[in-house]
Amino acid sequence: MKRIGIIGGAGYTAGELIRILINHPRAEIAWVHSASNAGNRVADVHEGLAGDTALRFSDTADLASVDAVFLCQGHGASARFWQENALPDGLMVIDLAQDFRDESAGYVYGLPEVNRCRIASARLVANPGCFATAIQLALAPLAATANLRGDVSVTGITGSTGAGVKPGATTHFSWRNNNMSVYKAFEHQHLAEINRTLGKLQPDGGFDINFVPVRGDFPRGIFVICHIASSLTQEEAEAIYRNFYRDAPFTHVLDRPVDLKQAVNTNKAVISLEKHGSRLMAVCAIDNLLKGASGQAVQNFNIMSGFPEDTGLRLKASAF
Repeated sequence: MKRIGIIGGAGYTAGELIRILINHPRAEIAWVHSASNAGNRVADVHEGLAGDTALRFSDTADLASVDAVFLCQGHGASARFWQENALPDGLMVIDLAQDFRDESAGYVYGLPEVNRCRIASARLVANPGCFATAIQLALAPLAATANLRGDVSVTGITGSTGAGVKPGATTHFSWRNNNMSVYKAFEHQHLAEINRTLGKLQPDGGFDINFVPVRGDFPRGIFVICHIASSLTQEEAEAIYRNFYRDAPFTHVLDRPVDLKQAVNTNKAVISLEKHGSRLMAVCAIDNLLKGASGQAVQNFNIMSGFPEDTGLRLKASAF
């Protein structure tokens, strides 16, 4: 049994993390830190946990009392946290912000399908971004076989929870409902980690990711459509993908078009492939709060702890 601390406990990713860990057979939440909610019941903030936990938020973070800590604060806050706090020897850290995704300060990039062996021996892991997870999983098998060439067209549609719990002009229901919009076209912040990972898999480069993110009118999930010019046949592409993900418990290559609802509320990534003339299309769907954040964080925690990778993560899709 591992004792867990959570920093930044009031946001969407922390809520999902708590939901997973209170049912995890090998984890016990010791404390959930939130300065703005100290003393309040966790279930009063994360109302979906009503009746599931008696935990209360704490304004202190006793790092010496836990085996692992999850950092769930906004980008930039993780680096500041370690400027203000000493890292105890042996403490496992899973950071859900983007501060260390460049593998600075000794962190390992936490995409299990690519870095499982390195994660297993790591003490510090930087969890990937949500869009980055879906796009990398859609394209990694091509990069690993030097088949990621030329312009790569990517459109990704994300749910409103991807913007975080703090309300903003583009997250209010009255604006988001029955609406879609493009944002950060060709310059989304996740492109840096996407290019790093794919560049390591295909060191000679030769590809250019053209990514257009879209705000969807649904609360959770990411649906990514990638297509490139390719000489691979449908059968060859499917063989490459199935071989690459043969040991991945959560990434599944389907023989039919994927639906977002196959992934929402799970830690799965579901992928489909279609060849149309000279172009190969790869579609990937994930839940942005689970495989794109908290579920993948627990997956990394399991690997770091030597637990079966799927421990506590066999979640049912909300298919209807």
